[in-house]
Amino acid sequence: MVSRRFRSTFHQKVDGKGRVSIPATFRRVIELGDPDWKEGLRPNFIIVYGMDYQQRLDCFTLDGMEEIYERIDLMHPGSEEREEMELIYNSYSLDAQIDDDGRIILPQMLRDKLDLEPDEKARFMGRNDHFQIWKDATFNAAYAEQNVRMKVGRAPQYDPRIKMPAKPRGAPTES
Repeated sequence: MVSRRFRSTFHQKVDGKGRVSIPATFRRVIELGDPDWKEGLRPNFIIVYGMDYQQRLDCFTLDGMEEIYERIDLMHPGSEEREEMELIYNSYSLDAQIDDDGRIILPQMLRDKLDLEPDEKARFMGRNDHFQIWKDATFNAAYAEQNVRMKVGRAPQYDPRIKMPAKPRGAPTES
């Protein structure tokens, strides 16, 4: 069975026209998350480019965005928090479609947002329910301090699962 989660990291070249290949495993998840997709059709997804302070692109399946919209609908109308979420996920996002060669075109405004040069590789990172697209140098700068902090006091045998909540007894396993 194909995973419904985005995982792994890939470095994909973005050409001068903004064309970039979506990693094959990500394409499968996008297909599964597009309720209208079937063999022979081009799968659709959403790119959220967000506010100016966001230095990455967050990419969601159509089903994943529906879950976000449902959560926004639960927020109090007129609240500052809801307005921010509506701006980020509605106003600062765009529809994307994977072509027959497994590529998308990143518009110039998104390449400018990421500060990507022609023929530079972008970092595609699986983040479970979505994936992110970063400029490598931006990602490295953003996470350098966190990487140092996370290393402190960690022996080679350290298991990060210790931070996860325990699964309730008798809970079904995900397949």
